[in-house]
Amino acid sequence: MEKIIKLILRLLLGFVFCACATVLALQSNLGLSPWDVFHQGLSKQTGLTIGQVNILVGITVVLITAFFKLEIGLGTIANMIIIGFFTDIIINLGVIPTSTNLFVRLLMLVASLFSMAIGSYLYIGCGLGCGPRDGLMVVLVKLTGKSVALIRSFIEISVLIIGWLLGGTVGIGTLVTVFGVGICVQMVFKIFKFDVNKVKHKNIKEGFLFFNKCVNN
Repeated sequence: MEKIIKLILRLLLGFVFCACATVLALQSNLGLSPWDVFHQGLSKQTGLTIGQVNILVGITVVLITAFFKLEIGLGTIANMIIIGFFTDIIINLGVIPTSTNLFVRLLMLVASLFSMAIGSYLYIGCGLGCGPRDGLMVVLVKLTGKSVALIRSFIEISVLIIGWLLGGTVGIGTLVTVFGVGICVQMVFKIFKFDVNKVKHKNIKEGFLFFNKCVNN
């Protein structure tokens, strides 16, 4: 039972860091992240809300990564729901205020990149399934053999260009995220000596069996 509690706490802590990253970037007022530019662009073209687009994109990405044999786990499903829930809580609590000071806003932006990187490390390391977008990163790293930094930057640039063409809003913070998020993820993974290629993710069935085994032992 103790093992389960530690694993769940690590998973939730990872989601909290990811949610904080989103709010920090939002409150910095320096531009949407590439994925949010993409979501906004699709929202303008389809008439759906950004939240609805976010969910649909997540489902689509999960299906793509499943095609390349990346396991869909309990963590994958939780990622699609809980991060958004935590994001709303943090925004409503107002614990991360906006700032008019450019230096502070830049610090918030950099903090958001490292917060996202730490969050990714925490929940991917649980082995319960990657989030949709991190799952895509893991698949491409395994397929190409390229570095996490290069692949993450490639993904961010791709969705940014498509989102911009669809009418999404781009700012200086968007460009910083494009070139900075991959580097931050790579740095955090190196600090914790974390290799995504060595993580064996449990699918949904294996996840339930794992939890059941831990409870009964």
